[in-house]
Amino acid sequence: MSDIPPQPLTGKALLQKVESLGHLPRRETAKRCGYVTLTKTNKPRVNLNEFYDAVLAAKGLSLTPGSSRDKRGREPTFRVSVHKNGQLIIGAVYTEKMQLHPGDEFEIQLGYKHIHLKQVLNGQVMEEATTTEEAPPKATRGRKKKVAEA
Repeated sequence: MSDIPPQPLTGKALLQKVESLGHLPRRETAKRCGYVTLTKTNKPRVNLNEFYDAVLAAKGLSLTPGSSRDKRGREPTFRVSVHKNGQLIIGAVYTEKMQLHPGDEFEIQLGYKHIHLKQVLNGQVMEEATTTEEAPPKATRGRKKKVAEA
């Protein structure tokens, strides 16, 4: 029991210890990182959930519910619908994610069943940073038409 620290390890110290103990089973690794408590009968109990949460937190990840939700408690879905008045509203979650501000201008380009919004800065339409080629047309299903020979 001398290998167990008095307080559970966190942050970089936890990640370094986990890496150095990679050859051991998960329970033993969690135990040696301090994620163990004594039961009423003085038996050690390994707290794997706390250990996993601490490892994720040390790596900068969080699984806590509601962390990616907006202020009203709804999750962003990346889908919108046309309102009765014909408007499409994107929503604050998306404009914040794109770091847009009131007054930002966009050029609307209509395609077949899609809309492209291209940001206008200093009177110039911003093009995508990477060039993309047009995708070839999709293959049609069904029988091919015969071509009449001359």
